[in-house]
Amino acid sequence: MSENEFLDLAESTLGAIEVALDRLNDEDLIDVECKRSGNVLEIEFIDNGSKIIVNSQAPMQELWVAAKSGGFHYRRVDGAWINTRDGSELFAALSLLASAQGGAQVAL
Repeated sequence: MSENEFLDLAESTLGAIEVALDRLNDEDLIDVECKRSGNVLEIEFIDNGSKIIVNSQAPMQELWVAAKSGGFHYRRVDGAWINTRDGSELFAALSLLASAQGGAQVAL
């Protein structure tokens, strides 16, 4: 994948995460605020102030996630963002991380 293709895909993925969390916030399922700055998406859980950071790493062609439970790297494999260590999928992992940090069941 070219760098431009990666950047477009990473941008659309960050946007999809932001839209999904904003929808859950609007539906009062979780109290969260998303902020974008370039290739970085900051997800703040209002009740406890904890954060999850998702950002793209173009040189590695990966999305990186930093959460209370640790740091994770995701690479595009067969149309999905897959954890480079345990094979988990990005949106499923973010659902678990957001549920743990946000105190409510979240499904992205």
